[in-house]
Amino acid sequence: MKTKKLFWSALLLATIALIGCKDGDVAVEKPGPIAMTEEAVGYYCNMNILEHAGPKAQIHLSFIEFPIWFSQVRDAIAYTRLPEETQEVAAIYVHDMSKAASWEAPGDDAWIDIQQAFFVIGSKMAGGMGAPETIPFGSQQGAREFASKNGGKVVKLADIPDAYVLGPVELNLQTVGSVE
Repeated sequence: MKTKKLFWSALLLATIALIGCKDGDVAVEKPGPIAMTEEAVGYYCNMNILEHAGPKAQIHLSFIEFPIWFSQVRDAIAYTRLPEETQEVAAIYVHDMSKAASWEAPGDDAWIDIQQAFFVIGSKMAGGMGAPETIPFGSQQGAREFASKNGGKVVKLADIPDAYVLGPVELNLQTVGSVE
């Protein structure tokens, strides 16, 4: 009986300690990017992201094993700016399009931390869902070269206007494909 009381007391204390922890009190290792698979389904579109061209994003949430996926980087940025998305973000990775295998299939060897990226916004290239894209590059030079060929301007993450990722858009239905 005494052992049972000690067990429950220890469990109660451990629970109270965990509840009382603040964000900075618990050291959580930043997860790395993971490979896209057939199970990688877009958070908003619920479609397999491998079926869409252009750069993708993966957001790792604290204390959740697998990331949430985005068919467009634009949508991942929108996710971080929506007040109703309250999960704690542990890491965000986007394709470095200067290292991507191709626009059609960027691959798994080109992931970079979103904070390191330079973005081209307002280019003629639409993302995988047909909306204007925020196209990430690992270097400012790579982003400038892309913008000189495809239009748009180069910005850092904090300089992407909310209206660009949250506002209404005209879809480029040629990039989305037909629905059968």
